[in-house]
Amino acid sequence: MLAVLGPSYVLPDIFAWWVGLLDADVALEIAQYPCAVGGSLWHRLINWQTRLSTAVDRFLPPRYRVYGRQYFRETLVPAYLGLGQTIYDVGGGANPFLSPEVKNRLGARVVGFDVCANELARAPLGSYDQHYCADISAFRGAGDADLIICQSVLEHVRDVRAAFHAFASILKPGGRLLVFVPNRNALFSRLNLLLPEKVKRAILFTVYPHKRQTSGFPAFYDRCTPRDFRALADENGLVVEAEQHFFITSYFFGIFPAYLLWRVWILLGARLFGPQASATFCMVLNKPDE
Repeated sequence: MLAVLGPSYVLPDIFAWWVGLLDADVALEIAQYPCAVGGSLWHRLINWQTRLSTAVDRFLPPRYRVYGRQYFRETLVPAYLGLGQTIYDVGGGANPFLSPEVKNRLGARVVGFDVCANELARAPLGSYDQHYCADISAFRGAGDADLIICQSVLEHVRDVRAAFHAFASILKPGGRLLVFVPNRNALFSRLNLLLPEKVKRAILFTVYPHKRQTSGFPAFYDRCTPRDFRALADENGLVVEAEQHFFITSYFFGIFPAYLLWRVWILLGARLFGPQASATFCMVLNKPDE
């Protein structure tokens, strides 16, 4: 038996057999997932395993299938954007969270913040009204921010405790920090900490070549757990206003056996340890009015 998905792409018998076990809606999702037609045999193999993992994942309860980064960008941050705000985009660099068009529509003053001057210089024209090239853990602010947006940055900071001191100094009373970060306890984080830098970059970019431009930076995951963040917030006079935990990551989807083992691991962890076993999490931290 053969399954044909897309022009010039014939999948092996084992994949067709798996598709036959799924219901019509899930099989349709597999068929609609982008496929690497004309790519190398290796990337075709990764592609159909990713599609299979994605389809099987649909059988899990919805709470295990919400991608944290997508939730942060499309749901959480927009809920806190307002007119005329001063917004610090920490780690935005060449890819600011707000486009110049959205920034202008909101009448926002956006301050870019990145450790790399080259990244800041590559940002689209008009993205930032002001920028700082500095290490967030060594910075002290002027207490002028209505909002700090910090997405997938703190795992790359060696001293997150010092970074929280900086956040508290940047926020004005009533201001909020919106932060999204991978969990130090996640399996991919532990592997990232154990493997040599060259090895993990080689594995990541072989399986997922499209991540070459956005991933692969050295990561430390210092205090990057929900429990530690709550403690750091309290230490710096910040109040946890909202908190969300996510139990999915795309890292293991390209190798189906690894995906199955990882899914068992994270489902067990969620049952035993709750938020501490999440893959990623986000928080809204408020600096109370004086």
